[in-house]
Amino acid sequence: MTGFKEYANYDALGLAELVKTGAVSPIQLLEEAIKRRNQVNPKLNAVIYPMDDLAYDTITRGLPQGTFQGVPFLIKDLLAAYAGVPMTSGCRAYENYRPNYDSEMVKRYKATGAVIFGKTNTPELGLMGVTEPKLHGATRNPWHLQRTAGGSSGGSAAAVAAGIVPMASGGDGGGSLRIPAACCGLVGFKPSRGRNPYGPAVSEPWFGQVQEGVISRSVRDSAAMLDATHGRDVGALYDAPPLQGSFLAAVSQTPTRLKIAYTREALLSDTTLDSECVTGLDHTVSLLKSLGHELIEATPPIDKKQLAHGYLLRIAAATAGDVFATEAVIGRPVTLKDFETETWSLARLGQSFSAFDLDHANRIIYQQARLFETWMQQYDIFLTPTLAAPPIPLGGFRLQGIEKLLAPVAKRFKLGALVHYLPVLEHLAAQNFQWVVSTPVMNMTGNPSVSLPLHWSRDNLPVGMMFTARYGDEQTLFQLAGQLEQAQPWFHRRPPLFAHA
Repeated sequence: MTGFKEYANYDALGLAELVKTGAVSPIQLLEEAIKRRNQVNPKLNAVIYPMDDLAYDTITRGLPQGTFQGVPFLIKDLLAAYAGVPMTSGCRAYENYRPNYDSEMVKRYKATGAVIFGKTNTPELGLMGVTEPKLHGATRNPWHLQRTAGGSSGGSAAAVAAGIVPMASGGDGGGSLRIPAACCGLVGFKPSRGRNPYGPAVSEPWFGQVQEGVISRSVRDSAAMLDATHGRDVGALYDAPPLQGSFLAAVSQTPTRLKIAYTREALLSDTTLDSECVTGLDHTVSLLKSLGHELIEATPPIDKKQLAHGYLLRIAAATAGDVFATEAVIGRPVTLKDFETETWSLARLGQSFSAFDLDHANRIIYQQARLFETWMQQYDIFLTPTLAAPPIPLGGFRLQGIEKLLAPVAKRFKLGALVHYLPVLEHLAAQNFQWVVSTPVMNMTGNPSVSLPLHWSRDNLPVGMMFTARYGDEQTLFQLAGQLEQAQPWFHRRPPLFAHA
């Protein structure tokens, strides 16, 4: 049986329709996806664990008659547990770990009929805005092989952008769906907090900042997958507001005249945005006006410094929890050799905080989130460039300097009170929020947010635009995203490295 040469001309829903009508078989699509993976992955390093035999077995046993029946699909090697398949989380400590359960999101992906045939690269524990783990090596951007594909869902984004699959899974705790989507010219949709389930192994990753979802080439694929995966699971701590209708239906609904705020400011630092991002923003504002929307330049009244410090304190505390939880999972004590130096140092920093420090940071974040959502009541949508610049060179986003700051304590398993941790947070903020300048705000507030590929730089690099709605209002986001996709299509745009028939 041969593959399907027109594979890349369809999004996931388009391929599923062909399967439904019998025009193509799931085996043909899988063979085509495997062929294309083998063609481009040696240069990209996007797929780090093939699951071909499992995929063929899944088809042979019979696929569920779901929305994406027969469509090849990849899952991120973090949180997305697939029973019996390695889940390394980009970390040496988990190199031989195989979960004995499916995560709730993987169960729901399977129920759509999607054919999972591999896992994609991620930075260690999802901590970086780029995908360069020492365990698996760097993932490259198909638009420019010396540039990052973003992170932490960089493997998934590179695989979609290069034509291996039309859609792949990811997660977003600080921008990890939107950042790689912006870097690779794709749709990266982060749902509202509580919209998708976390279980069963975790209940509130990164203090509820994480939402899993997909990176795709079309808005409607992201909407249809969210229709299939949303809803609380057993034991969920909270749920997002109820829906009226479906997300997929919203994509084809022309929105009413929307009141849209936009800003040229970074939300977590005083970084000046690259001229390409400002140009992209100006073009997007003009496009939105031409579509009949009201555009107002305005910046939310949030405290950048407090949010930046609170976010980093949370991440350090969560990293400490993740590092020590590793021992129970792998059944032995962990050491510095099990983790990258930056991860181990962050864990030591997180261990140094008191319960008061964490509670104080959370109170500030909750207060700032209320300010943001109160401000959002004046607007339907908030627009800003997704990142401060186009995709940066490989190696440009390591936590440079933290190793020097924390080297004296990084090699010690136990750490007493770190009296002067505030300068460390200042340093981390200066390092981290020069390129990733805005996306983590929506993780702290819980608002739905999407990066759309609406601009390309003069040297042909994607530049994403980020749209955020009020909490729980994904439908307005999908309406606007669908309208923008029709007005300025991007599906036909392909990077220099793209799999062919």
